[in-house]
Amino acid sequence: MAQVLCGLAPATFVLTFPPMFESQDTKQDSILRAFDRLFERAAVKLHVECTAEERDEARRQFAERFHDALQSVNSVASAPVPESVMAQMEAAIDELSPANIASYLALGPLTAYVQQRLRAIAVKAAEARLLEHLISQADDKYGGN
Repeated sequence: MAQVLCGLAPATFVLTFPPMFESQDTKQDSILRAFDRLFERAAVKLHVECTAEERDEARRQFAERFHDALQSVNSVASAPVPESVMAQMEAAIDELSPANIASYLALGPLTAYVQQRLRAIAVKAAEARLLEHLISQADDKYGGN
């Protein structure tokens, strides 16, 4: 006789299905686990030994920098990072040359500087448009040109 689970049905008739929807934490955790795995791969590539505290700090900084993106992942139906995609990303790390790594390191500070300059240019352009708009209103309103 078949074993009865919870008094509902014989074990031979009980089907187990995965949850239909992943919890939001699982989606975000999936990305963070992918970061951890890629971080370890990069550390091996660079022959760098990191303490648990350093890995935790790198993970925290990643989560902080990409907070909005991680929240977006939570808001859409998405699966965890597929193993084939992880393998491609790990292969990309393995194929990095020392020159590629140096260029990535140089990009960080330079990107921050360029973004700062672009913000300043955008503010000046917005100020100029606002002045032009105010001048055009004054001309029309008070009988100017």
